[in-house]
Amino acid sequence: MDRTAALPPHAFTLDEASAAGFNARTVQRLAADGRLERLAHGLYQRPETATYDTDLYSAATRAPDATLCLTSALAHHALIDAIPARIGLALPRGTRRPATAGTISWHLFDAETFTVGRTTTQITGTSAVVGLYSAERSIVDAFRLRGVVGYETGIEALRTWLRRRGSTPAALLSVARALPRAQGPLREALTYLT
Repeated sequence: MDRTAALPPHAFTLDEASAAGFNARTVQRLAADGRLERLAHGLYQRPETATYDTDLYSAATRAPDATLCLTSALAHHALIDAIPARIGLALPRGTRRPATAGTISWHLFDAETFTVGRTTTQITGTSAVVGLYSAERSIVDAFRLRGVVGYETGIEALRTWLRRRGSTPAALLSVARALPRAQGPLREALTYLT
């Protein structure tokens, strides 16, 4: 019987491996033999259990404040058709970005407004959670940071959002008031689309 079955079915740390009866040297040997996959420093998984986004899981476990933002959040809320090539994650300005190998694009947002519209969502296939900006915050950010995501992205997201039942411009403008440089472009787009 394969002893690695005693390890968690999701990515795990060396402490979690120790709780399952595996010391650090054994875990490193199993990784060198190809029976475990090393995702990041001190983070491993069984290859047959990788049914989730390992880059997102690794980033979220290494940076608990990490929050899906910009095109990643817009795609999560089904407000744009594009599938982002990289996972956009925000951290409060002043926070150290963890070293991640993979498709993560880190963004630093003002610490005072970082939590505006922030919730959490479970990472599919794991028990871990990652931060997620609300649809309204994501649209406002798309206008506020249009130089990063492209002006058309905000327009597409806003158009899709306005078609949804219960979506009101007042909700967007309420979020925009808390974030600098967002109100002007958002008001202009709302005037054009409504």
